[in-house]
Amino acid sequence: MGKIRIAVAGYGNIGKHAAKAVMAANDMELAGVIRREGAKNKPLQNVNFIDEDSDISSLGKVDAVLLCKPTRQIEEYAKKYLSQGINTVDSFDIHNSITALRKSLDAVAKKHNAAAIIAAGWDPGSDSVVRALLEACAPVGITYTNFGPGLSMGHSVVARSKQGVADALSLTIPLGTGIHRRMLYIQLEHGANIDEVTKEIKADDYFRHDEVHIIQVEDVKSLADTGHGVLMTRKGRSSASDNQLFTFEMRINNPALTAQVMVSCARASMKQAAGAYTMIEIPPIDLLEGDKEDLISKLV
Repeated sequence: MGKIRIAVAGYGNIGKHAAKAVMAANDMELAGVIRREGAKNKPLQNVNFIDEDSDISSLGKVDAVLLCKPTRQIEEYAKKYLSQGINTVDSFDIHNSITALRKSLDAVAKKHNAAAIIAAGWDPGSDSVVRALLEACAPVGITYTNFGPGLSMGHSVVARSKQGVADALSLTIPLGTGIHRRMLYIQLEHGANIDEVTKEIKADDYFRHDEVHIIQVEDVKSLADTGHGVLMTRKGRSSASDNQLFTFEMRINNPALTAQVMVSCARASMKQAAGAYTMIEIPPIDLLEGDKEDLISKLV
């Protein structure tokens, strides 16, 4: 089989890292980048850039599209490409809406003989796989997932979308036992009212479940940092034995890891039957580059 041809839709923080990750993979080829500006100010040499309204067939054969788009746009774009028989991978991050998205995209994917891998970032995504493994090790118990401190890209994007907001940076601060504080730094447009902006943001489903502190600043970019992390613990019972304690921790560059997980899932999408999947439904070996027997020998 030839190289997997990947298109990247969106060229923001995640899209830039995704393009680099595809180019670094020996079994993949970057078919092109799809963005609003098309080929204007082409940032990568020898890479095709097209406008998102263009026909994707202009990039030649495309096996999978990485949807590096805001979460609330994912369903629309996924259906667009799935209906053309092209696999999709996204990093949809609204946890309580994942099953609904999976059901919606599953029908389209099966109709057009394609595969969609959804919520394929690091949380939800790779952390979901870790949570599943920990629960398999200790079926009775409690898992706490503590994020940060660090940048939440999804929350920052949502805050920027609000009327009167010129720029925004949302930082996640862990308080322990899976409870978090959102520190949201806002740069307002001229004439905007901070009280009105605050009210709208706190009513949004992204923010209304957590403690949120909104701070107005002159320049958000002076605060920018793409670092993030997670500390996950599970305490429970294995068989008849209590006091099993598991800890998983990482400190990461948020967009870089999200992009890498998406690229690995694009590889896995080529090995799945038509339909929509979350990461816990995919055999981990399908995410990896290389011969299956060699991987088993190396990793087992």
